[in-house]
Formats: sequence, structure tokens, C-alpha cells
Amino acid sequence: MEPSRDDIAATLRSATGFRKLSDADRDGLIDHLSIESQPAAATLVELGHVLEHVYIVHSGSLEIRSATGKVFARLKPGDVLGARAPSADGRASYRAIATEQAVVLKLPRQDFKSLLELHPRFETYFDRVGFERGQSGGTDGLPARDAAIDLMTTTARDLMTSGPITTPPSAPLLESARLMRQHNVSCLPVVENERVVGILTDTDLRNRVIAEAADVNRPTGDFMTTQPATLDCDALAFDALVLMMKNDISHLPLLSDDRLVGILTNTNLVRAQSRSAVYMIGEIHRYEHVANMATVVGQIPDLLVALVESGASAHKIGRIITSICDALTHRLIALAEQRFGRPPVPYVWAACGSQGRQEQTGISDQDNCLIIDDSYDEAAHGAYFTDLAKFISDGLNECGYFYCPGDMMATNPEWRQPVKRWHGYFSEWIDNPGPKAQMLASVMFDLRPIHGKLSLFTELQKATLERARKNSIFVAHLLSNALTHTPPLGFFGMFSLEGGEHRGTMNLKQNGVVPVVDIARVYALEAAITEVNTHRRLEEGRSASVMSKSGAADLLAAFEFIAMTRLRHQARQIRAGKKPDNYMAPNEISHLERDQLKKAFQVVKTIQSALSNAHQIGAR
Repeated sequence: MEPSRDDIAATLRSATGFRKLSDADRDGLIDHLSIESQPAAATLVELGHVLEHVYIVHSGSLEIRSATGKVFARLKPGDVLGARAPSADGRASYRAIATEQAVVLKLPRQDFKSLLELHPRFETYFDRVGFERGQSGGTDGLPARDAAIDLMTTTARDLMTSGPITTPPSAPLLESARLMRQHNVSCLPVVENERVVGILTDTDLRNRVIAEAADVNRPTGDFMTTQPATLDCDALAFDALVLMMKNDISHLPLLSDDRLVGILTNTNLVRAQSRSAVYMIGEIHRYEHVANMATVVGQIPDLLVALVESGASAHKIGRIITSICDALTHRLIALAEQRFGRPPVPYVWAACGSQGRQEQTGISDQDNCLIIDDSYDEAAHGAYFTDLAKFISDGLNECGYFYCPGDMMATNPEWRQPVKRWHGYFSEWIDNPGPKAQMLASVMFDLRPIHGKLSLFTELQKATLERARKNSIFVAHLLSNALTHTPPLGFFGMFSLEGGEHRGTMNLKQNGVVPVVDIARVYALEAAITEVNTHRRLEEGRSASVMSKSGAADLLAAFEFIAMTRLRHQARQIRAGKKPDNYMAPNEISHLERDQLKKAFQVVKTIQSALSNAHQIGAR
């Protein structure tokens, strides 16, 4: 039996994103919908299926599976499938299978696109990364619900518990407490004449009733929190979070036309942010065992996809992803010190490479070192720091940050030395800049302290930057080394593609991201900039006038586009159940994006030529 018009209207009122439309708009939409019934185990959307419709689940449930069979999402009534931009060829990179008898409402994509154009609030919800706008936000048509919720684009209504249980102020407190127990809720809005006049919470019961041995037969109004903070249900979830933090409250009544429609709690927000970096970092610090931490870190691919979908910049995504590795490192260090005791002398654990620069993505090895106080004695203290380094590096490896192929880790005695030895390393590299020295310096100039006595690092960094800046020969050698990484552009503006195992692809890391990283490092040395993040180095380089404002702006924009293209490529791979890498075929993206990518590469190439000419160095 097909659903009635009233049934369909009810589904649209509750459907993800569609509730942002007016009643009139939703009613008008019904005539554009078709209805499809699917028996249990039937496939609604097949892998490679051209996405001609947006699907709204009316009844039953669907399971979304990757090409490898991994379950990405489970959809229930009111959830939406196919709302986001499809892949470049418009085909689904997943399968949608009915897990029970299901009825779906089908809206032609063109009609959906018209709704986006006509209704800004509707577009805000579904179009955070662009719906068929030529932006490569491409999320392969996966369900909107599957992305981590962005509190800046989600309303409080979308997260609230609707139809909350209420009580009048005249009700005996015992009756209200039993009502809370019956419905397993932590608060009761107190309502009189359809207006919220107070709220009774678990905290009120603990502090005002139990602690005071109060008479539970007195009215609820005697114990409630009066004039509670409230918020319109259509306010941003972010505003709700700020209000709750400001007032130090865990329950927020939500209103529509001054009438109670729902409750937003900390639990609602935690659920919404369950894949956010904040949540993941909190979980890491809570665990005692590496295996539990590995489970949390295993969520990074999903987080990366969600961040790409949210429209976050590559700069921001890198910092967020790296923050999880930093938190893991901190936790492993704390557990190591619990196991081996307090350090016998002060030290700093420092990261280099992508973690040092705060530019990690979906794939990363570990690059780290130990800088130890000069009171260090190998015979007396060596065993402690050997054990400490092994515990931390083993833990990082178990969590997916694999051992550095070049052995640039604190487990290598060469990179576990007192400050004076580190001064000697950098002096040798700067004064005798051979190929190996250039390579080592390139890595170690991206050091960032993670834990320990910060002054050990800052004093070393200050002295090293000053020594390097004054040595023009070293800077020239470092630049020469940097110019070995060039953008993949051939003759006539064509892409220069890989051969061999990765034939027909571009290495977006080695030939896209790395050249800009290298350029920024040279500028940082010339201006003695202490920042190691590439974005920040370029910004400070512009302010320090070691590069022109226009050149810096162009390079920043080019770097962001290249880095974002790489992240979107990795997100597509993750969505397809593949391991993310850096090798992207040009046909993965639209003609417009390919043109933009060529322009970004050309900017990098032009800057490289300018640097080469300025220092009279021939690019290799």
C-alpha cells in the first residue's frame, strides 16, 4: 500500500534538511516525488549507478556499503541519500541495500537543485561543499547524515530531543522525580500556561533536595532553576554550545514562537561530534591501553572525509588531523613515564616531517627525536631514554603511524642526543652542506616540540636559525635541493604523469605539496621565522618582506588548492573503501578543476624560477 499524501507530508517534515522548508514548499514538493518500494535485501542503488534522484527514506531501513562491502551508514525514516554532489561521472561509489521492507521517496536531482537555488537555508544544510558547482567537494553522493555534523551549519533543532516530558510547577517534587526515572531523562522543563518557567535537573535534585533533606511533597517549583537559559530552535548548534558553556549548563530548552519544542543536552552534542577531533582527543586521553587508542585513531579516515565535506580548508584539516597524533603522543609519553618513572634529566620530545609542520593527512609515518638536557650521561641515563623512545614509537606504530623508513626516530641513538650534540649536528649541516646534510637539514628544520622542557628546544632553534640565515652558501644549497621537486607540468601546459606502478597519475605530495613546503622553508630561514607550518611560514614571509605580498598571496592560494585536491582525492578513496594515497589521475576531477590545478602548479613553477634566478641556481 502506497503512503498517502498526508503520510508523505509527515515524512518530509521530519526528513534531514527538508524540515528547513516551509509547509507550503513541502506540500508543493509532493507532486514532484515518485514512490518506490524495496523488499528486504533488494538493492536500491547499485555501485556505478547514475544518481538521477535524491532518495528520502519513508519507511524501513537502508544500509550503505562501499565497493569492498564495508558498511558506511544505516539509514532510517527521514534520512536522505544522494543529496551531495556525485562523483565526476555522476555515478555512485557505494551500494544502498534495503535491510528490511523499505519505501523511499524519489526526487529528481534537477528539482533538488532548484530547491537549493531557491531556499538559502536549505542550501546551507546540503551545500557545505558545493552541489554541482564545479568545486571538487565531490562526496560521491553519500548520505548527508553520514558526515560528522558541523555545528556552524547545523541548527539546534537538528540535534535536539523533540517533544520533551514536562511538569507543572505545582506538581509534587516526588511525582516529578518519578517522572524523570520513568522516562530515563536527566531534566524536566517546568511549564505553566505553555511557557517555560523553570527546569528541574539531576543537579537540582542532588543539591537542593537530597543534600538538604527537603520535603519531597513540596511543589516542584520550589526546587527548580528559575528563568533558565533558552534558545530559539532554529539558532545554530554552535550558538547553543556557546550559550551552554557560558552558563555552565548541560540542558538547554529550545523554543519556537516562545513555546517549548525540544531539549538540547550535552549528550546530544557529544553524539553529534562523536567523530570530531575534540571527541577523539578526549577518548585518547581516557585510555590506558594502546589497542583502545588505535581504535580511536582508526576513525581518522572518516574524520578526514567529514572535514573535506564540511568545506574546511586544507590548512585547517591538517592542523585538526595532526592534533590527534599530538594527543596520542602526549598520552604515550604520560604512560611511558608512569611505567619507567620520572625522567632522570629534562628532555623535549619533538616531531618533524608532516606532524612537525601540522600537515598530516590520511597517511603518515612518524618522524621524531629526543633533545635531552646537557646533564645527560649515557651510562647513567641511556637505558631510560632508550626504553622511553621505544615505548612511544611502538605505540605510534601500533596506532597506524608506521615506523619511518629512513629511521628518523627517537629510537635511533643518532636522534636521541643532548642539546650540545644537536648544536653540533646543525652546525655541521650548515657549514658543510653536502647532499646528505641538505636532506637532514630539510627534515630537522621542521622540528616542533610536543612535550617536555620547551627551553631546550627554543634555545637550539634560535641559535640554529641565526647561524643558517647568515650562511648564504647553505641557503643556496638548501634551495638547490628544494628545486629538485618540481610541479608535474610538461610542454604545452600538459600534465607530466608518472610511469611504472602509478602510471597515468600525478604524485600530489611529492610534486605538488612538497615543492611549496620546500620554498616556504627557504623563506623561513632567510627571515629567521620560527614557524614550521607551511601556511604560517608563507604568511610570515610576506609580513617579513622576504617575498612580495602578491607572490605570497598567489603561492598561498596555489598551495591551498593543491593540498585540497590531494585531500579530496584521499577522501574519494576512503569513501570507496580504498587505502588513501597521493597518486591521482587527472580524469578523477573535472575539466575546470584540471585547469585550476595547472594554474596552481604554474604559480609554484614561476616562484621556483624566480628563486633560482635570484640565487643564480639552475633548477634540476
